[in-house]
Amino acid sequence: MAVDFGNVDKWKESLRWKVGIQELGKLVRHFTMGDAQLRRFYYGSDYGPENSSQSLIPWSEQILLRAKMNRFEVVTKRVKYIRDSSNPKGFDKKSDLDVEIAVDLIRLQDKYDNILLFSGDGDLAYALRYLKDNFNKSIYVFVARAHVGREIIDGRKEGIIERLLFVEDFEYRLNMDRFRP
Repeated sequence: MAVDFGNVDKWKESLRWKVGIQELGKLVRHFTMGDAQLRRFYYGSDYGPENSSQSLIPWSEQILLRAKMNRFEVVTKRVKYIRDSSNPKGFDKKSDLDVEIAVDLIRLQDKYDNILLFSGDGDLAYALRYLKDNFNKSIYVFVARAHVGREIIDGRKEGIIERLLFVEDFEYRLNMDRFRP
């Protein structure tokens, strides 16, 4: 079970609702049979644009804390601020955790039979193919319809990915605002 929350958080733009961490935690616990090590949550630690800062910005701190409170194993690294004069803020933020996800999927492969991935990032397709071909893993990928990489779609067509699960079909379980007026 791998949640690329940096990717998942971007889904709100097309979904018009936000995937809640608590709701996500409840759903994934059904698939991991109590092994917290298999509930992995990947998200960048944002300390702000100053490299010397030692304090997380409140938004980042809240997300990471909420993931821990919902019994995820949190994997993180510092967000990079990249100068970009075309961006109104003057920078882009970057914290790709694709390598960490791929390494963990391979490193922990003897602890699971099925992969449940929350990410539409096509960069993970190569690792998924490796796990299917060499360890016969069954792979299920949760994606938002407007946020799925071509490589993920191709992986489904080629039989690498057993099933694409569209998060829109799980709004009743994942929308953090579903009970709010």
